[in-house]
Amino acid sequence: MARESEDPAMTKASKVKRQRKKKPKENKTRTVHANILYDNAKGEENPNRHYANNEIKTTKYTLLSFLPKNLFEQFHRFANVYFVFIALLNFVPVVNAFQPELALAPVVFILSVTAIKDLWEDYRRHRSDQEINHMDCLVYSRAERRYVEKYWKELRVGDFIRLRCNEILPADVLLLSSSDPDRLCHIETATLDGETNLKQRQVVRSFYDLDCDFNPLKYNSIIECEKPNNDLNRFRGYIIHRSGRRDALYKENLLLRGCTIRNTEEAVGIVIYAGHETKAMLNNNGPRYKRSKLERQMNVDVFWCVIILLVMCLFAAVGHGLWMFQYGDKRPVFDVLSPEGTDLSPIMSAIYLFLTMIIVFQVLIPISLFVSIEIVKICQVYFIHQDMELYDEETDSHLQCRALNITEDLGQMQYIFSDKTGTLTENKMVFRRCTVAGVEYSHDANARRLAMYQEMDSEEEECTSHGGTLPRRDSVTSHQSARVVLRSQSTKSHRRTGSRAEAKRASILSKHTAFSSPMEKDITPDPQLLDKVNDCSSQMDFMRFHSQPTSQLPSDLADIIDFFIALTICNTVVVSSPNQPRQKVRMRFEMKSPVKTIETFIRRFTPSRLTSGSNNSSSSSLITNRSSNKGCSSLLSSPSAESTLTKLDEEQTPRGLEHAFSPVPPCYDGKGWNLEEGELRYEAESPDEAALVYAARAYKCSLVGRLPDQVTVELPHLGKLSFELLHTLGFDSTRKRMSVVVRHPLTDQITVYTKGADSVIMDLIRPPDTGSSKGKRQKKIVNRTQNYLNLYAADGLRTLCIAKKILSKEQYACWLQRHLEAETAIQGREELLFESALRLETNLHLLGATGIEDRLQDGVPETIASLRKAGLQIWVLTGDKQETAVNIAYACKLLDPEEEILTLNADSQEACALLLEESLHYIQAKFLCSSTEQATKSFHGSFAPFEIYSSSSPSSHSSSHTAAPFTVHRLGLVIDGRTLAYALDKSLEDKFLAVARSCRSVLCCRSTPLQKSMVVKLVRNKLKVMTLAIGDGANDVSMIQVADVGVGISGQEGMQAVMASDFALPRFRYLQKLLLVHGHWCYSRLANMILYFFYKNAMFVALIFWYQFYCGFSGSAMIDQWYLIFFNLMFSAFPQLITGTLDKDVSAETLQQLPQLYVNGQNSEEYKPYMFWMNMIDAFYQSLVCFFIPYFAYADSDVDLFTWGTPITTLALFTILVHLGIETKTWTWMNWLSIAFSIALFFTVALCYNASCPTCYTPSNPYWTMQRLLQDPLFYLLCVITPLVALLPRYFYRACQGTLFPSPVQVGRQLDKLPAETRRNILSLSRVKVGSPLSPKPPFLSLTKPSPEVCNKKDQRSFPGSKTSQGPVLQTVQQSGRSPLGPTDTERGLSDLYTLLPTEIDTLPYTKDAPPLSGGPHPPSSQDSECLDKTLEAADLSLSSWITSTPLLTQTDSVQLKLPPDGDSQCVTYTRSSEEGLKSDHSVHPAQRTEQAADQSLHTIL
Repeated sequence: MARESEDPAMTKASKVKRQRKKKPKENKTRTVHANILYDNAKGEENPNRHYANNEIKTTKYTLLSFLPKNLFEQFHRFANVYFVFIALLNFVPVVNAFQPELALAPVVFILSVTAIKDLWEDYRRHRSDQEINHMDCLVYSRAERRYVEKYWKELRVGDFIRLRCNEILPADVLLLSSSDPDRLCHIETATLDGETNLKQRQVVRSFYDLDCDFNPLKYNSIIECEKPNNDLNRFRGYIIHRSGRRDALYKENLLLRGCTIRNTEEAVGIVIYAGHETKAMLNNNGPRYKRSKLERQMNVDVFWCVIILLVMCLFAAVGHGLWMFQYGDKRPVFDVLSPEGTDLSPIMSAIYLFLTMIIVFQVLIPISLFVSIEIVKICQVYFIHQDMELYDEETDSHLQCRALNITEDLGQMQYIFSDKTGTLTENKMVFRRCTVAGVEYSHDANARRLAMYQEMDSEEEECTSHGGTLPRRDSVTSHQSARVVLRSQSTKSHRRTGSRAEAKRASILSKHTAFSSPMEKDITPDPQLLDKVNDCSSQMDFMRFHSQPTSQLPSDLADIIDFFIALTICNTVVVSSPNQPRQKVRMRFEMKSPVKTIETFIRRFTPSRLTSGSNNSSSSSLITNRSSNKGCSSLLSSPSAESTLTKLDEEQTPRGLEHAFSPVPPCYDGKGWNLEEGELRYEAESPDEAALVYAARAYKCSLVGRLPDQVTVELPHLGKLSFELLHTLGFDSTRKRMSVVVRHPLTDQITVYTKGADSVIMDLIRPPDTGSSKGKRQKKIVNRTQNYLNLYAADGLRTLCIAKKILSKEQYACWLQRHLEAETAIQGREELLFESALRLETNLHLLGATGIEDRLQDGVPETIASLRKAGLQIWVLTGDKQETAVNIAYACKLLDPEEEILTLNADSQEACALLLEESLHYIQAKFLCSSTEQATKSFHGSFAPFEIYSSSSPSSHSSSHTAAPFTVHRLGLVIDGRTLAYALDKSLEDKFLAVARSCRSVLCCRSTPLQKSMVVKLVRNKLKVMTLAIGDGANDVSMIQVADVGVGISGQEGMQAVMASDFALPRFRYLQKLLLVHGHWCYSRLANMILYFFYKNAMFVALIFWYQFYCGFSGSAMIDQWYLIFFNLMFSAFPQLITGTLDKDVSAETLQQLPQLYVNGQNSEEYKPYMFWMNMIDAFYQSLVCFFIPYFAYADSDVDLFTWGTPITTLALFTILVHLGIETKTWTWMNWLSIAFSIALFFTVALCYNASCPTCYTPSNPYWTMQRLLQDPLFYLLCVITPLVALLPRYFYRACQGTLFPSPVQVGRQLDKLPAETRRNILSLSRVKVGSPLSPKPPFLSLTKPSPEVCNKKDQRSFPGSKTSQGPVLQTVQQSGRSPLGPTDTERGLSDLYTLLPTEIDTLPYTKDAPPLSGGPHPPSSQDSECLDKTLEAADLSLSSWITSTPLLTQTDSVQLKLPPDGDSQCVTYTRSSEEGLKSDHSVHPAQRTEQAADQSLHTIL
């Protein structure tokens, strides 16, 4: 019988197979059949046979393919091909110079070393693969009619597998059954993307209502889905049943390989993608290989070496031809005949000699350089890994180098492109304040709590977070042991998706709930709002008790309760209790509704259902559905599920309205709230969501459970309410909002709750009817809310708006019909669903707004300041709104209050072009003209958004440009996403770049991931600069991959950025040491090592070249071929490897305290083209000395060729090693040891070789040569004199350079030699120094719009400021008639000291620890203003203790910087004006500050 039922499926399958054969090209989908249908069939009949099996193989080689494949890879490097060619050329008798076998030795050695390294790496990969392939899983066997254990590698597409709790998924599986009563399966994706919060996956819809036990034998459907791809967030397809019915498949139905099953006892699925076709494997690209800038420069010099080699060979060949030609017909006695026995013509002799000389001079192209560079880079990476200062204890993660071959690029960066959220900020979202119904609640106590966290020592904070986190929930205690084993396997098995460290980190993080540190959870409620919430809920309780309609509730109170309901339910947060499986869980539908058809809608929304009296039909239908599940899964179902069922059973009896929404007994009075509260845990997909749910919980509005079709909320006085969840319209980056459609249990109305970005929601608010009082009130609420939103943004808070909408039954029915059509569409489903969401989210009623603080990471302002001093241009590319981004930029010192800000906001391409044109004119007029007019003029832009206003502007544009066309000015550029899209257009990109590169800081707001990568690509390609991109989320991946160096931050947003990056950091602040110290060292070491290699090889080859003048250019050498071959490879190789790995030109401490030294790498100071030629000239000079001093010493003596040649080799070795000593900056015992080892090795080899090889290579005889030399005093004299004479010019040059014109790096090195205390004093002075030589002082700029009537030139008297290094100049604004500042005034603190004049090195230090200042600078009356300069001793004034009281600007206030006319003075006056113009009553004297003034002032929130 079973066989018969299979046949139709078999015939269907064979039809499909025939169709596929006919049209192989058209098939863009994958068809998956169940394998059990084909168990007895032959292999060819199984339609799944073409798909990859589940065995993974990440190795490159097999035993057979290793040798050919590895050699093929190595010959991709041109140098290796060249050396093999030379070695083979040596086998040709006519041109050979050495013994052929010996000439092969270096090439074979180099190739062998590389091959052994590759083999070892591949063997490690092989072992890892074996571990993974031999893990166990349960696969259904038709023969045994049960699930049997098989290895992962034996799994095939189409197999049914059973998954248990805490098990790792072996392949990409379509979920067909789950033991969960709601047909859900929870997975943890930490090893895939680093996210520790649980995700939910849902059983395929058509299997949702099946009996509990899924029987694979009854399965006869066919799955059509997309071809394997690497998009983790997308899966499309449909399942075709026997009846012909189709059901769509979504990413929510697919469990990905590498994830771990959590909180679900058992699940069954069918394998869709296996092995290398799984999404995890398709995402695993391994380490990336890039070519560094230094390597590209080096290749140019290798080319020059080839040219020099050819010139030398050509010279020798011509010389040999002429020398042969002079003999004419007489044959010289030493002439060798050709193989045929005939004479060679001079021309043929010259040609053969040319090839011979290429073999002799081959060392000029440094064969060992490439291998040495690889070894040095691996060592450098090892030492960077070992730096404990780059280890983050909190996340137990340290720096990872994922690209091994671009370490030196870190020392040459010029532009940094950074993300904001999670990179500069913590991505720890903390609820800060809110406004509801137009009333603002400042949450002052909460602010004080946050300030306390800020001051807390990091160790204490760590203790709190560890103590405050509840232990990881365990599904069922019997699974404890299994969990432990599987957890250890999980760390082993996921090296394919990242490194072992990533898996370890993921396992550590998974023990804690995501986004739930005490700082984020323990919110202190605002007492005023808390009272209102309690008042509102008690009134509603009273109304419920007396069966009164809730519409009688005052609208402001109704808005408050709705606001908190929206915060609680409008999200995708998962609720769990720590000691049980999921209590009640959420479903992340991407706009999928539990209402399946119009029929069910009509059945559920009949008029009787909509009366307020009864909710029981819904409950009973729910119960019958659930109880059938319960019947067969009572053993597996969780306690929480059972308790919910009992509660639902209680609900069945209709007891009036109060029980329609309250499944608890009527005596419930809310006292048990705290008791149960401690048990619940929230797992959110984003930190914003978690912050809002915790905020609502602080007001006793708690989310206590979530089913796919209902959300349970607990409210004060009212107890638990169950909202029927009709639809969830998920958040997307285009709509920038999410909505839930629910049936309200109190009013029985269909309500839409929406939350999203204020820029979007405010446009969707229903326009108020200004005719009625209610409409006027609503308009006032909207206006007030908008003002508060602006204030929140000015404080650097992330803002969200909350709104609602009530739908009538007819409106909902109409919308639902079109929505269901969109859901079932196969073509263009995303677009249709998007339009459906837009139709619903209109004419909203505004409830309120929230301000969430995303705290700056520790050390960000200091790091940015430091990187900027190092000459790096920093651009921040963020998706955040403009006001928030600008304020965070001020807080982290990206923008300075002294800087002028160019704000570009355009609505069209033309407007953008005009703005860019204006900006360019303005920059040229202000900064690039030689003369400036002394009268203060105002520059007016044509467009309002173009907020540039100058206090001084040149009279004409015709004056000559004296500055370089693109110097960086004290300007900041802020541009929004829409304008950026226009600016990146081909026609405008050059103008945009011209404006942007003139600014010191660039801030791109509201930018998409694509725009981020386009900006990086534009700057990199057009300006030909070195770029670094740093980010932490999936939206930063494209930018990270485009940049020269990509840095990922292993933060809260998962591991996608890390997996795409070249380097991974735990925190942004570590970037400072990575670039300024390790980057500088790596670049300096490699640059010097490459130059040294070129010098060493050229010097050694030149010795043989000089000898050619004495041997008729015959290609002979006075150096034994053993020395020629092994000199570079063995005798002189080790010391430079040690120096290249360990040399430190300046100490880490000095490099961090003097970031200006980084400019050395940016300008490629260590490796300029002329340095190569200087080294070559020096090499030729040294070789002349090493050749001719022994030549004249042994002239007219009877020594043989090798007795004269061996001292030359020895002297060359000594000279090369001492030369390295002169170039070495840091001496360690390893340097001394390597040099001693090289000398000892040379003499040992020489003595052994000379003693044991009398007739190795006839006719030469090296026997006992070294032994005789060591008895000769002349040899020792030469060993002293020759290196001294050879190295004297270099030593003299280095000594003069270090003394007379030292480079900044040499100054840094001299600082290192001073005692620690002295060095610290000098460095602290250099930081206070105004206009120090390391940092030229730029002009001070006007900040914003001036008000001409505020401060007239005649009223402004200035005194020249001190230009000494004693300290910064402070200026006060005083009322005339008061005495100048005395010591008592100084002690009075910051309230009277207005402006700290900026120095380039320390701009206004906004620090986290600083309290907000209580007042802004108010202008004095213009007649009385006068400037007083006071110079303070550095000892009296520490820079860090001063904070200017310059406020951040809002739209209504502007600050103007006035420059005194004479230009000599550093005195600058701040005046404050308002857009309406300054009235006389605005001027408040500093001495007369009032509370009112303090309230008006703005302060930064950090």
